[in-house]
Amino acid sequence: MTLHSPIELSQSDPLIAAALADEKTRQQDQIELIASENIVSPGVLEALGHEMTNKTLEGYPGNRFHGGGQFVDVVEQAAIDRAKELFGAAYANVQPHSGVQANQAVFFTLVQPGDRILSLDLAAGGHLSHGAKPNLSGRWFDAHHYTVDRETGLMDYDAIEAQAKDVKPQLLIAGGSAYPRKIDFARMAEIAELVGARFLVDMAHYAGLVAAGVYPSPMSHADIVTCTTTKTLRGPRGGVILSRTDEFAKKLQSAIFPGVQGSLHSNVLAAKAVCLGEALRPDFKAYGRQVVANAKTLARTLTARDVKIVSGGTDTHMVLLDLSPQGLKGRDAEQALAAANITSNKNPVPFDVARPSDWSGLRLGVAAATTRGLKEAEMEVLATCIADLIEAAAAGDLEAAAPGAWAKVAQLCKDYPA
Repeated sequence: MTLHSPIELSQSDPLIAAALADEKTRQQDQIELIASENIVSPGVLEALGHEMTNKTLEGYPGNRFHGGGQFVDVVEQAAIDRAKELFGAAYANVQPHSGVQANQAVFFTLVQPGDRILSLDLAAGGHLSHGAKPNLSGRWFDAHHYTVDRETGLMDYDAIEAQAKDVKPQLLIAGGSAYPRKIDFARMAEIAELVGARFLVDMAHYAGLVAAGVYPSPMSHADIVTCTTTKTLRGPRGGVILSRTDEFAKKLQSAIFPGVQGSLHSNVLAAKAVCLGEALRPDFKAYGRQVVANAKTLARTLTARDVKIVSGGTDTHMVLLDLSPQGLKGRDAEQALAAANITSNKNPVPFDVARPSDWSGLRLGVAAATTRGLKEAEMEVLATCIADLIEAAAAGDLEAAAPGAWAKVAQLCKDYPA
C-alpha cells in the first residue's frame, strides 16, 4: 500500500469534498458578473490538476537550479512562445504567480524605492498594486494618481500631461481594474517620453480583448506590459510580463527570480500554455467580439431603465454602475442581485469615498456569462432583472422583485450550463 492510496476525497476529507461540490453547484446555478472572473476550459483544468504540480524548479528553461525539469521546460517554453505570438512581443515571462507580482517585478526592474510613480486613482478604476496606500507599492514609492473627468468619467489626457509635468514621475502607469473605456496608449506613451518616464501598461482586465483584436494593443507603445491569464484571457490564475524588445529581459528574469519569487508553479505554467494556445484560435476572436457586444447591450439596457453608467457606456467587458441617484450603496445592490443568484461586487466610482462599505458603485463584467453562451438577447433579460432588483432595493421592497428575477436567472443557467 502506497502512502497515497486511491481513496476518494469524499472519504478522506469530506469537509473539503463537500465545499468543492458546493462551489461547482454554485457556479452552475448563478450568473457570474464579477469582472475579474471567467470559466476555464477542461484543458486548463486538466493541466492545473496534473502531477506536474509535484515538480520544484527555479530558473528558466535550459537553466534550472534543480534536475528533472525537462518536461516543465517544454510547457514553459510553449507558454513563452505562445504569449509572444499572441501579443506580438519580443520578450515574455510567464512565471509570475499573479498580476501583482508581475507588477512588483517591473518595479524591481525600472524604479528604486522612493521614486515617483503616476497611475490611475483607485476610485477612478486604478489598481491596488499601482501605488495605492494600503499596498506594498504605496509604501515603496512616492505614488501620485491621475483621475478622470468629473463630468464624462473619461481619462483627460491633457490634464494627465499637465500633472505628469508637475510630478515628473520615473514611471507612468496605465491600466486598472474598473476603467471600462479604451485607453489611448499612444498618447500616454507621448506623455511618458515628454517627462522622461518609463511607461508600464497593466492590461490584466483587457488582455483577452487585446488578443481577440477588439481592444487596442499597448505592445508598440509601452516599455513593459503586464497582464493576468485569468479574466478575459480565460485561463488560470497567474501573471505574464511582456515587452516589445529584449532591452529589459535580463533584469526582468532576475526580478522574478530571485527578486520577488522563489520556485515556479509548474502545473500553472502548463495551464497558461493551454489557455494561450486557446486564445490563438480563430474562435477566440469571435468570443472577444461577443464579450464586447454583450457588455454594450447590458449598459444600453440598464441606461434605458435609468441606471447611471459611469462614462456613459463601455468599450470592454465591464459596466460600472453609479447607484447614488437611487440612494443605494454598492453593497446593497450586490446583496440585491445575490437574491436572484447574480454575483457582482461593490466598487468605488470616480471621486467616491474611501470606505468600501460606503462605495456607491457596482461593477459588472460579462466575460464568464459570455463563456456560458449568453448573447445579446439573454443580456437584455439579465439587465432587466438587474434593473428590477435595483429599483426594488431602492424602494425597500426587494421581496417583490427577487422571485421573478430568480426564476429568469434559473432559466438562463439551465439553458446555458457552465
